[in-house]
Amino acid sequence: MADNSSSSLPELRAQGFLPDAPLCVFQAGSIVRGWGNPSSDIDLFVITEEPWSGSLHGAPIPLGADEFRSLETYAHGTRCDIRFMTDAQIDAVLAKVSHEAFESAVGEGVQLDRQETVTLEWLRHGQALENDGWLNRRAAELKASAFGSVLVQRGLNYADTRVEDAVGQMSIGDLESAVLSARVALEYAVDALLASHAEYGQNAKWRARRFRAVEQSVLSFDEYWALETMQSFDPADPAAWVNEVLPVCRRISMSVVL
Repeated sequence: MADNSSSSLPELRAQGFLPDAPLCVFQAGSIVRGWGNPSSDIDLFVITEEPWSGSLHGAPIPLGADEFRSLETYAHGTRCDIRFMTDAQIDAVLAKVSHEAFESAVGEGVQLDRQETVTLEWLRHGQALENDGWLNRRAAELKASAFGSVLVQRGLNYADTRVEDAVGQMSIGDLESAVLSARVALEYAVDALLASHAEYGQNAKWRARRFRAVEQSVLSFDEYWALETMQSFDPADPAAWVNEVLPVCRRISMSVVL
């Protein structure tokens, strides 16, 4: 699909939705990755030195201990989701995934909330529309960080917990719960596998796309897709499907390196 995001900037600025001299304006999301469709939104990110007063009418979105502003508008008939963040907020999120933070974390490891995680995902595949130097620098910092290791560790921890849940539920004949636990375990395990290849994402609707974007030998796409879509599931014998999924989760856990 055609991407008119660059040509939308003058209209958005004329509407008062963009500052005159931001540190960076970049786009991320499905369109940038070539996964867009005619109903896809344009996801824009506006980075400033100080909180931009023009964004105060946007909705506040939690970001760790802070918050950023977000608004929706239209340009050339296409909906635009605009997020306004400061350079210091990006600093703070990147600091949470430094190698020092990762190595010193205890318990379940580095804790990122959803918006912090997604913010770093946006940086990973962002496309600068204004001032690409800022984005290139931040993308390099992200690449050198422990973000991938944080996501791998989190995915494997959650997957292992759900595998244990499924085993316990099977032992008492709670097969319906075991099926649900196994499904969640598979999702976490696959996300950990993809994160180990720098393919980050929290949105389940793009998991198949993300899977095809990496080259790895742990799990074939056909095997993954058969499990994801529960092709072999038999309502008369749900335990068989659970026993098919759990070894795959364990295989991923043993194969993926932080």
